[in-house]
Amino acid sequence: MNRVKDKVAIVTGGSLGIGRSASILLAKEGAKVAVTDILDTEGNALAEEIKAMGFVAEFWHLDTSNEANVREVLFNIGEKFGGIDILVNNAGISGINKPTDEITYEEWNAVLKINVNGVFLCTKYVIPFMKAAGGGSIINMSSVYGLVGAADIPPYHASKGAVRLMSKTDAMFYAKDRIRVNSVHPGFINTPMVQNFLKPMTDPKEGLKLLESLHPVGHLGEPDDIGYGILYLASDEAKFITGSELVIDGGYTAR
Repeated sequence: MNRVKDKVAIVTGGSLGIGRSASILLAKEGAKVAVTDILDTEGNALAEEIKAMGFVAEFWHLDTSNEANVREVLFNIGEKFGGIDILVNNAGISGINKPTDEITYEEWNAVLKINVNGVFLCTKYVIPFMKAAGGGSIINMSSVYGLVGAADIPPYHASKGAVRLMSKTDAMFYAKDRIRVNSVHPGFINTPMVQNFLKPMTDPKEGLKLLESLHPVGHLGEPDDIGYGILYLASDEAKFITGSELVIDGGYTAR
């Protein structure tokens, strides 16, 4: 119950899927959790659910691609909870699934402004709080596609590769401030994003079987599989880990 006791944690894209899991697990282990998202109904409901469990959480509307919004929300969270110790940069979208030469500039930027710029902006504005706290942990959500390629969704793959190296760069910049920065690389997880990925397929059930077959364990992961990894990196148990990739992929990248 005390792995992140009295720490303040922000989870972007916190309302559903992996973000929801991380928000609940961090709260259960003693953190004051700022659930942030553009999904206000779901985010408020989750914050109320966490409070009903006897833990601490509040919801803030946050568009991670909007610098003014990021600056204001992080300031308000810091004021409300007395600082910020943990940032989970989880907000992201999959974007358009077309070959690179068919993607418009607008379609490309729609993904990059959230998956890359959002990580940059939230990191930029959380660093002063972590310096003031004497340290912190930033956990950036990448993907197996930040490690290997595949012939689909080019903007998504580019964005997740960027997040991986952004994490390493910031880990080196801020190690002297006792701020750790790591990336998490899930395989296919049973989340709304993956469910939406399957919907346009001619036979979604066959699509699911194909995704499952990509993992040697033979099935998709669950949000808590990633949530527990995030909790570990957020906690002092991971005090010697920075600039690293935590791969939680059912063996996908071992092939």
